[in-house]
Formats: sequence, structure tokens, C-alpha cells
Amino acid sequence: MRNPPTALFALLGSPVAGNPTGAMIEAACRSVGLDEGRYVSIDVADEGLAGAVSALRTLGVTGFHVTIPHKVAVRTHVDRLTSAAEATGAVNCVKREASELVGDNTDGRGFVASLEPVVALRGARVLVLGAGGAARAVAVESALAGAASILVANRSPARAAELVELVHRAGTESTAVPWAIPLAIPAGTDIVVNATSVGMLDADDAVAVEWSGAEPGVAADVVIRPSTRFLEDAAGAGWTPVDGLGMLIEQAAAGFRWWTGREPHRDVMRAALADALG
Repeated sequence: MRNPPTALFALLGSPVAGNPTGAMIEAACRSVGLDEGRYVSIDVADEGLAGAVSALRTLGVTGFHVTIPHKVAVRTHVDRLTSAAEATGAVNCVKREASELVGDNTDGRGFVASLEPVVALRGARVLVLGAGGAARAVAVESALAGAASILVANRSPARAAELVELVHRAGTESTAVPWAIPLAIPAGTDIVVNATSVGMLDADDAVAVEWSGAEPGVAADVVIRPSTRFLEDAAGAGWTPVDGLGMLIEQAAAGFRWWTGREPHRDVMRAALADALG
């Protein structure tokens, strides 16, 4: 008879089918001796979010991840926020501390860590596509890492303006730019980040971008795929592509360390991620 799990972790979002985070976290558990750690992915509609968080609280979950479309809305269902979650206005990682649920944001730290081997954020001029939870984390952490300026493009001008204000609070120049089809890259841009969900369900989908308007720099995608149409188009125009897998590993490692107090083995997580993605 199997022993009961020593730790229960979860993912809340929609859609979650095919999300490889569970494979990474369970592999990380085994690598540090938490052999009975278990991770479950739960598809939750907007109207079910409050009930899902309440259920995880009742079950005594050790921690859980939050993904699209709940990273902003989940803030009202936890007891308190870390400084990172406060600064970004979004939560992707929650930990149970005694009777409280604490919301954090590790997305931005994961993004910054994934870019470090490729390009320096300090002094860089960044264009962020999107204004949702991932975009908030990317923009604010890029500002804190020393980016010179951050432009925000989003279909909703109001949401773009909200993100611009968050970046301003982090002490960095920021401006909203019109969302057009195709979206022209302003001259002088060093890094372009697709922080939308475009390409997540269908790798052939891509934000329509006119890449020729600026000297090639780095194009980064937060979508969890080794390659996307966005990155392929960017590479074809001479830009250096950075996929979302490094960001996924780094943000998951940060969350795992917070949940368990143990440092996960990234090589084990990377191998599990590769297996999960085929």
C-alpha cells in the first residue's frame, strides 16, 4: 500500500491540458527526496476560481501555481501578497503558511534569469506585447533589472495604461504604443517580448509583427514551446530568439524553493520538461 503524499501541489488555469509543469515539479520532488510529492493540474473557469482556491485551502495544499487567465483575479482570493506580487499586480505562485495563503510572482524573476545568458537587461530598451499577468511580471522585473525604457503594446489601451503605471512605480520610463496589425517595432528597440498567449494553443498562430523597422536584437516568447511562429519570424529577420522554456524552468525552480526550502536540480527539471514536450 502506498504511503500518502508528503506534499500536494497544483496548477489552476484554463486551459491546462498539456501543461508540463507537473512533470517538472514531481521530478524535482524525487530529486530532493520528496518521493511522494504529487502535482495535479486543474482546469478552472473564471466563475470557479474562488471555489477552487477554497478547496485547495481545505485540502491543505503545500502550494500551487496559477496560470492564464487567473493571475490577476486570484489576488483577491489569497490572504496576503509578497512584494513581487504587489509590484506586478499578478500572482503565479501561492504558498500555504500556517492558515494563510500567500501569493507571489516568480514569472518575472524566471524571465530575467532566462535572458541573462543571452542579453543584458540593464540599459536595454524593451517592447512588451500584452498587458496580462505574464506581461506585468516581465515588464516590472525588467524595470527592476535596470531596463532603460519599456514600451507596452496591448489591444486594450486601458490595460496598457495600467501596466505603464506599474512600470513607472518601479522607477523606469514607460509608454503605451498603439496595437496595430502588423505591429511595427520602434527603432532602437533591443528586446521584444511576446507576453501574450498567442501561439500557446496553436504553434502556427503569431502576433503580426513588422520586424524590419529596427536593427535586430533579441526576441523572447513566454509561450511554453521550444519554437513558435513568433520566434521563427523573428529569427528570419535576423533577431536572436529566446524560447519560453528557460523562463518556465526558472520560475518553477523559484517556486519550488519557496514551497519546500530545498534547491531543485534544474538538469532534472529540464529533462522532465523535454520528456513532457516530446
